[in-house]
Amino acid sequence: MKHWRIEQVAWDRFDPAKLDPEVVPLVKAAAMVERNGDDYAIYLKRVFADDPDFRRASDNWAEEEVQHGDALGRWAMLADPAWDYQAAFARYRAGYKINTEVDASIRGSRTGELIARCMVETGTSSYYTALGDSTEEPVLKQVCRLIAADEYRHFKLFYDHMKRYLSREEISFLKRLRVAAGRIGESEDDELAFAYHCSNEPPGTAYDHDRCIASYAGLAMGFYRYRHVERGMGMIFKAIGLEPRGRMSDLAARGAWRLLCWRRDRYRAAMRQAAADATARPAAMAA
Repeated sequence: MKHWRIEQVAWDRFDPAKLDPEVVPLVKAAAMVERNGDDYAIYLKRVFADDPDFRRASDNWAEEEVQHGDALGRWAMLADPAWDYQAAFARYRAGYKINTEVDASIRGSRTGELIARCMVETGTSSYYTALGDSTEEPVLKQVCRLIAADEYRHFKLFYDHMKRYLSREEISFLKRLRVAAGRIGESEDDELAFAYHCSNEPPGTAYDHDRCIASYAGLAMGFYRYRHVERGMGMIFKAIGLEPRGRMSDLAARGAWRLLCWRRDRYRAAMRQAAADATARPAAMAA
């Protein structure tokens, strides 16, 4: 059951004077990924084919994910009335697909699959919290807070099921750590880069992964603060079986924060270089 509905958002409070132009392309891209949740539910229900409780939970989860996409898409159309959410999502759906024809988890075990889902929910709850904290636009602030709360509940959902399967499969700590690290590393794959492409670049523009992930991450990472990373690290530690609060978690959070800042600056430099190249190209052709 949904914990809120799109109609309950105070859409009439939208204030264009409080728009941050750097947030709009991020919300457009996020709408694509969230709206695609129904494909992930198909995948999960095949992995957990003989687990009716988890299959029902997957359907409820996907319903909320799709609503996230629709809410973000609606806000983005208020921020940019020329943007067509449905057309952008149709492009994304046509060009990015996950393999739903599976009989087992690509993570090697059901426990591993649930750890991977915990990593996703850690990332999304932290991300929407960061966006909600940074924006002054009241409708986006409300939407981000609603979604962040959902994503935190989703983490608990997958974590609780993970504990149930861990007692059966008994995978080692190192395997849990590898799955978690691997899924975190996938944050720079085509899912987000192609979402940015479909939602922000004109139709007919050739897709370039490096350009799109630099554009997305260079903007997105600028909204994080240390507290968001610290909370996320605690969730990661909990999922892999470590104490979520303590000296080790604090050290990991500080290291993750330094890494994020370094990557943010690297991506922003790539964005500036791409913009300079785009400006120089017509001048060179004219010459």
